[in-house]
Amino acid sequence: MNKKVLKAAVIMAVFITLILGFVFSVYYGYFHINGLIAGKYPVRGVDVSHYQGEIDWQVLSGQDIQFAYIKATEGSSHTDERFSFNCEKARGAGLTTGAYHFFSFDSPGSAQAQHFIRTVEPFEGMLAPAVDVEFYGDKKENPPIPALVEAELKDFLDQVEQAYGRKPVIYATKEAWELYIRGRFDDYPLWIRDIWQKPVLKSEAADGKEYNWTFWQYTNRGRLKGFSGEETFVDLNVFYGTWEEWLQSLASQNRETLHLRPDPSQKLSSVKKTSQSPPPPHHGHYPFP
Repeated sequence: MNKKVLKAAVIMAVFITLILGFVFSVYYGYFHINGLIAGKYPVRGVDVSHYQGEIDWQVLSGQDIQFAYIKATEGSSHTDERFSFNCEKARGAGLTTGAYHFFSFDSPGSAQAQHFIRTVEPFEGMLAPAVDVEFYGDKKENPPIPALVEAELKDFLDQVEQAYGRKPVIYATKEAWELYIRGRFDDYPLWIRDIWQKPVLKSEAADGKEYNWTFWQYTNRGRLKGFSGEETFVDLNVFYGTWEEWLQSLASQNRETLHLRPDPSQKLSSVKKTSQSPPPPHHGHYPFP
């Protein structure tokens, strides 16, 4: 083998090694494609569910985390069995805390709203309620009709806003935002998922108006200490503004009155224990209707 061939082989081997190393680092969460851009935003947070298992919130909160959104409900009947514990302990660890609902395309928005309202009692300093709108199962290949989703989602949002006294935050993947949110729910705070780049959200109109976002989920492969569930990673998010804007936002929210649900007989504590059995694994996000 002459020197030129050997040199080319060495260069190719180094190149392949670097590529494999990069892929390994991204896949296992050691390197985040969006990490440098997201790092420019000082306020960071996580969103969690029972998939993270038992969380030591004192440990988790000590890793440059300022807020946490915790899964409370899904569909019209399922309650995340870790919600009560996570909500209580996250608040105890000093994190600004909120609850989110995983929206089902297979049950009425009104029933889903009532389930969320019965489960999540308002508390002081609570982040605005959030609803997670994304495809699950075969919905990406067979997406529900936008007009029908719009009607059910509007029912959900209207009832939740009435119960808590503030507009809910809408979490969406880019695909779900384009199909169901853009041009329909533009006046709601947006929490967008984009694990490849900083979100660029443009109107379908000729002017190409760019939409703002409030929260950005920049990776689903965060490696943090403090949890030991079946999910190895945790979602990482940033708030769009500066520390001053974050504090102003919290102060504005705290000035608003959180309305208790109209029927006191339905009032349930956010730290109540649930008697239901743990749900079956559904990593593919097949929600409970």
